[in-house]
Amino acid sequence: MTAWTTITSPVGELLLVGDGATLTSLSMPGRRNVPAGARRDAAPFAGVIRQVAAYFAGELTRFDIPFTPGGTDFQRRVWHALEGIPYGTTTTYGALAARLGLPRDRIQALGAAVGANPLLLVRPCHRVIGADGSMRGYAGGVERKVQLLTHEGALQPALL
Repeated sequence: MTAWTTITSPVGELLLVGDGATLTSLSMPGRRNVPAGARRDAAPFAGVIRQVAAYFAGELTRFDIPFTPGGTDFQRRVWHALEGIPYGTTTTYGALAARLGLPRDRIQALGAAVGANPLLLVRPCHRVIGADGSMRGYAGGVERKVQLLTHEGALQPALL
């Protein structure tokens, strides 16, 4: 049985969806939908909620959450590479493509796979930026990407 819940975080409300044993989606509400027939129940997500709270408290730099892989073979390959981007760092789409051995003409497909990541935070797609240092798209919104990278120390807080 699919379950879901929402939690409050420093970057706004987060939507958690899972099958009772694994997390299938961690997203911003409105970016992903609650599956038809799913029941609202926070109990299956107790461990995820603890880890998300520890992440935002600065006590956790890598998630250890059982999740459903999902996606195509190509997406899973890209998503696995995202998991290898260390906390507090960034990489570019081009560097990620090079790490995966993808030719330059596949960078757009790589960007689409990064954008299709259903597990925000857990698979740190927010750590991928443009070659010029620009904050390219993020499923949760570019302003949240900046917040996450600032939280992790990869960006300096903006001066007022």
